[in-house]
Amino acid sequence: MFKRFLKSIPLIKYRMHHLGILLGFLLFNSFSQEKDSGIFEKSVLSETPTNSSIVSINPSPFPPNSIHCTTATENLIPQPQKIELLEGEFFPAVNCDHLDLWGKSILKKKSFREINESRPSWLNLSIIPNLKFTPVNSEEAYSLEINDSGIYIQAQSLKGIFYGWQTLKQLQKVQKDGTISFPFVKIQDWPAFRIRGFMHDLGRSFIPIKELKEQVQILSAYKINFFHWHLTEDIAWRLEIKAFPELTHPSNMTRFPGLYYSQAEVRDFLDFAEMHGVQVIPEIDMPGHSAAFERALGVDMQTEEGISALKIILEEVRELFRNSDYIHLGTDEVKFTNLDFVPEMVAFARDLGFKVISWNPGWEYKEGEIDLLHLWSYRGKRLGTVPVVDSRFHYINHFDPFADLISLFRSNVLGQNQGDSVVAGSILATWNDRSLPTSESILRENNFYPLMLTFAERLWKGGGYGYFNDLGVKYPQEKKEQEAWEIFENKLLFHKTSYFSQYPFPYFKQSHQKWNITFPFDNLGKLDSVFQIEKILLESDNLETIPHFHAQGGTVYLRHVWGDLVPGYITDPKPNSTVYAYAWIYSPIHQQVDAWISFHDYSRSEKDLPPSKGKWDWNDSRIWVNGQEVLPPNWQNYHTILDPEIPLTNENFQSRNPTEIQLQEGWNKVVLKLPIGKFSTPEIRLNKWMFSFVLIHGENLEWSLNNERKK
Repeated sequence: MFKRFLKSIPLIKYRMHHLGILLGFLLFNSFSQEKDSGIFEKSVLSETPTNSSIVSINPSPFPPNSIHCTTATENLIPQPQKIELLEGEFFPAVNCDHLDLWGKSILKKKSFREINESRPSWLNLSIIPNLKFTPVNSEEAYSLEINDSGIYIQAQSLKGIFYGWQTLKQLQKVQKDGTISFPFVKIQDWPAFRIRGFMHDLGRSFIPIKELKEQVQILSAYKINFFHWHLTEDIAWRLEIKAFPELTHPSNMTRFPGLYYSQAEVRDFLDFAEMHGVQVIPEIDMPGHSAAFERALGVDMQTEEGISALKIILEEVRELFRNSDYIHLGTDEVKFTNLDFVPEMVAFARDLGFKVISWNPGWEYKEGEIDLLHLWSYRGKRLGTVPVVDSRFHYINHFDPFADLISLFRSNVLGQNQGDSVVAGSILATWNDRSLPTSESILRENNFYPLMLTFAERLWKGGGYGYFNDLGVKYPQEKKEQEAWEIFENKLLFHKTSYFSQYPFPYFKQSHQKWNITFPFDNLGKLDSVFQIEKILLESDNLETIPHFHAQGGTVYLRHVWGDLVPGYITDPKPNSTVYAYAWIYSPIHQQVDAWISFHDYSRSEKDLPPSKGKWDWNDSRIWVNGQEVLPPNWQNYHTILDPEIPLTNENFQSRNPTEIQLQEGWNKVVLKLPIGKFSTPEIRLNKWMFSFVLIHGENLEWSLNNERKK
């Protein structure tokens, strides 16, 4: 049996806007006794009961915190709204051990007054009535000033103090003697959107509490403040309900039977999340996605018996999630047979003190009948003055690691650069309709941390360059926008190196990669058709006369998974077409390099078949380097029946060894052949017309659209 030994500092149960949030930020001072420092605080945890048998994939709950001595502020994520870097540094004359002892003593304090009295003389924390510089969300705003007399954080609430501390942690640097210094700086900061969240579908999958804690701890350092916990599904009901123990009986689960969250585990997790400034939204999906409920209780949710059972369940949920403002009741993808069901359940949840969230599309509400709408799919729409959270193009189970990440960075929220009374923010969602066997595979296959850091930047900073489906999945063309993206990419890589060495972080630099793309040829449905241009591309270096356009990045979508809704590089793409992509790579020496190569990113919510042996994909895509064909890997899956219970193995490049490529000294030509047949096939429901090619290791490589550049 998997044993989750969760060590947790005993906490007095305060609401998030009281002491708990401050204890979370002060826990930063629990540094490693080794000479490590970083933004993820280490905590002392206590053992709690467990019922799981899934194997933990992180032997240590926190990554090693590498020492990086930079006096600049260019690596802050998220970037503050206003920042002024001054000359000089502040040395508080303490080392990691001193801060470690001080931080642990802070946890014993029971009021802000006691905490403030125990602070060192160089640290000044103050709560004031009004920060005049904040246009929105002043409750989470802060000012941070570091000068030769010390560190000064001001805020209107402990939430603001918490976020000021997160920024301070990223500004620290550790000297060779172990002492800490901070650059002189003035910061005025506030979040553009008040809801900045992430969601896991843990009805269809399972992540142990220990690892959910890790995610909360890490993401709170990037000012993420909501976790949407999707707990119930057709596959399984994962939340212990004392009144109905049969809900979590293994016989009523069709995936990972016996894995669920005990109420003791939930309480422990909620305390931990509250301490880190993260509010948890439980989702009890109703009346759809409820086959597990029906198997366990033998009744339909929309019957009188089902409604009675749900009311008992919601009473337990309210007692358990007593500090959560919201509950999510689903209401999507279902036929309503009882038109009184949704109004009755919403009214009951409200009477329990919850604000109620519902998916849209879903039940058709009128204004005043629901507290917050959660928009999903392109059909999600606003409803007058009802607050909304946007997840319409934020299902990362369909995202690739490169092009979709750029579009996430570029996109604003529902066309707005900052929130208001209606647009509350956004939640990045992970839906694993297909079985993924471990927590680590969920993070890796869904490119979780690179996307979450990108999302954290945009949701806190605000702005953007358009909305996701208007921008499409193309590299930015305007110089100013390119520069903004490339600055952020450097920050992302810095954080990967500095803080994520023990976590899946499938991202490498892509901004330097540029491609020539031919216009489409009609292959008449014959994917293996060979066109005259193919011989020219493979055998000649004089390619300037070939009609083409330019693309950029590690992934190039010719047609996105969402088809016409999200534009790719080809306007009005047609089935039964073939294009070619080509570029040159300069290498100063003969060397072997590693590459990530793919022609179809396998979505984690699809049951698509693996490629057949000897093929890169079902479209007969091919790749050559210097005229030598690069062969696909040996696929571990070889099944021919569509089955969501067969996990992905090495279909996606982040889950297999990179492909080895030989580069000669000088210029090396890369050619890719990209046929497409139908946009939906029996093997691949959503056939993506795309390719990914990223060199992840190599010495002093340079990309070019032609081979005439001189070194």
